[in-house]
Amino acid sequence: MRQWIPVSTSPKGRLALRAVEQFGSKPFDEVTVGALASAAEVTTGALYHHFDSKLGLYQFVRADVEQRLLDRMAGAAATSRSVSDVLLVGFDYAVAQRFAYLLGQPPPKSGEDPVAQFVDELLGHVEITADPTIIAALWRAALISAAAGTDRARDTLVVALSGFEHRGGPGGRQGLGGGEGVNDDSP
Repeated sequence: MRQWIPVSTSPKGRLALRAVEQFGSKPFDEVTVGALASAAEVTTGALYHHFDSKLGLYQFVRADVEQRLLDRMAGAAATSRSVSDVLLVGFDYAVAQRFAYLLGQPPPKSGEDPVAQFVDELLGHVEITADPTIIAALWRAALISAAAGTDRARDTLVVALSGFEHRGGPGGRQGLGGGEGVNDDSP
């Protein structure tokens, strides 16, 4: 079951909100427990009480932010025939919300990458073979580049993703997120 961000005025809620800001604006290794606790106006003990560790807090906020991203991209996939358009919606969202470092880093749990799994589902609608892990890594690299201030990160991502078409199968195929199918009979 998904655990939601707690009430923002509680110590746990303040920690979660400040963690999103901190982890979204700088790499994990540059965020300290002391800085997180100070920003949330709690003790470091409160962080350990609610999340066990900095990594536990990171995983908590990342799961929530990543789900928001995936929901946004699933909505885009329901209306767009282009894999690159869907991934660009996610990229633009992550940058605009200042989640670039948070989502640009590889997931902390090895073997589980929700973005790569989503890309794999998207690529299931494409008539070419591509490795979703590589596409997700490219997307994440563009996010890190944008977070670092590179002004060409989005343009580079557009070029790298060009050519990926999101198509339904013969007679239409159900889209992501349970949406209506896309009919390939259209020109």
